[in-house]
Amino acid sequence: MKILVLDPRLAGISGDMLLGALVDLTGKVDCLYEVASAIEKEVEYCEGLELKVYDVERRGVKAKRVELSARESLKGVTPEAFKRNLRRVLEGLDLSEVAKEVAWKVADEICDAEARVHGPGHELFEVASVDTIFDVIGAVALLDRSGLLSSEIYTTPPALGSGAVETAHGLLPIPTPMTLEVLRKHGFAYSNLAVEHELTTPTGAALLVNLAKRVVDFYPPMRVEGVGYGAGSKDLELVPNVLRAVLGEGPSPVARERVVVLETTVDDVTGEVLGHAVERLLELGALDVVVLTGVGKKGRPAHVVRVLSKPERSSELAEALIEELGTLGVRALEAFRFVVERLERKLEVEVCGKRFEVAVKEAKALDGRALRVKPEYEDLKKISRELGIPLRRVLEILQREVEGQGPSS
Repeated sequence: MKILVLDPRLAGISGDMLLGALVDLTGKVDCLYEVASAIEKEVEYCEGLELKVYDVERRGVKAKRVELSARESLKGVTPEAFKRNLRRVLEGLDLSEVAKEVAWKVADEICDAEARVHGPGHELFEVASVDTIFDVIGAVALLDRSGLLSSEIYTTPPALGSGAVETAHGLLPIPTPMTLEVLRKHGFAYSNLAVEHELTTPTGAALLVNLAKRVVDFYPPMRVEGVGYGAGSKDLELVPNVLRAVLGEGPSPVARERVVVLETTVDDVTGEVLGHAVERLLELGALDVVVLTGVGKKGRPAHVVRVLSKPERSSELAEALIEELGTLGVRALEAFRFVVERLERKLEVEVCGKRFEVAVKEAKALDGRALRVKPEYEDLKKISRELGIPLRRVLEILQREVEGQGPSS
């Protein structure tokens, strides 16, 4: 199975950096000239452009630099005009339907973030530029032509940068509101360094959240087949201003993730309080919560509450433990967990002559086989109540239905 890891944790990600990394990795530079030609022909507000792809060094690291210079008139360009022109370019290129759909999702992502940050009805300014259209379609086209769009794509947490950047909306803090909005919407973790430069751009963030399946702190197990480096526009002082793309062959989309285990012991709370605490912790984003029963000081019955958390949520969850249980301290242990691929899909099943749509969670083994298929509990409960039959009976029926329909491809 092909695995592609995008690594923006040191210098972030922008559209041109992603293009450079993919060209360096795949060698398919002709694809970009084809996209540029289609843009010059189809985009209404493009008055001409020039594309350059060349080698540069960023603090000793050799990388590909993709530079597009366009003459354009962006005054009055609305989200509708931006997407209309992007669609015309897509229709003029020989790309798969999957590739066109991904490009369209990225365009929607950009417009949605702009509307949420600046309000609907605004002109798009920089984000509607020819450069943005080129970055979005170019990246998707490179992945599509290289057969990598169907690979397992992972990313490390992108670095954001600091300081301020001049925009059409005036001087904005880094990360810009649009970049933060895109990452917030998808719950993407980020990293950062004390670099006064915009490392991750709105376009880079929009591409990343729609291409990468998972944010990982460590590369998944794989045999490395190729590495590409894409250069940013400036040579930074502290770090090489490059995005790394690593292609490999792996047994499965399994990854090692960093987690924090939070734990506290209480001997003076009721079962109702414990139950409520578990519910709140899960609502706040805990990966798992377990309550263990034991014997504490002076022979008193005690409960150990153990919470599995993503690192960026551990402080909030520790505070919730203290607030809900009145404990005086919370132990924290950094650990790793190995995670196999988990998918969720909808199935239509028949129970007692009636059709229902049920969410099914599927885990895959290292060799790609279905390891476990489990119907969603809330859907089981709903069917049980509607039909007036025991939950255990519903589970038996659905398990047979799910096994009969087979795993997802």
